[in-house]
Amino acid sequence: MTLRVTESAQGGWTVLRIRGELDLVTSPAVRQSVHDAVADGRHDVVLDLSEVLFCDSSGVGVLIAARRLMRSCGGRLRLILPARGAEEGSHVNRVLAALGVRRLFEVYPDRYAAVDERFRPLSA
Repeated sequence: MTLRVTESAQGGWTVLRIRGELDLVTSPAVRQSVHDAVADGRHDVVLDLSEVLFCDSSGVGVLIAARRLMRSCGGRLRLILPARGAEEGSHVNRVLAALGVRRLFEVYPDRYAAVDERFRPLSA
């Protein structure tokens, strides 16, 4: 399955919607999309992972690198996992938890919560 990344703006946030498989072959496209946003001066980024069907360690590496990049430029990174997946275990959430890095990320159930400062991230 191919990976598709689409970009939209919501409030002051850049939302990158990622669909497909996030793996060794496709993860550079996500990395580039995050770098492009930062290069354009957009430092608040949401990665919508609700339609990611598979994520390997390369994909996790891209998520960690994106977090590091956003922190280095004073930005913020938020992840969207399916509304019930973040609590019950979507594939990406299970991978992040298994590797012990889930706690590094602010995870939200949907786009509206991710871009609204009134909402708090889901607990790890």
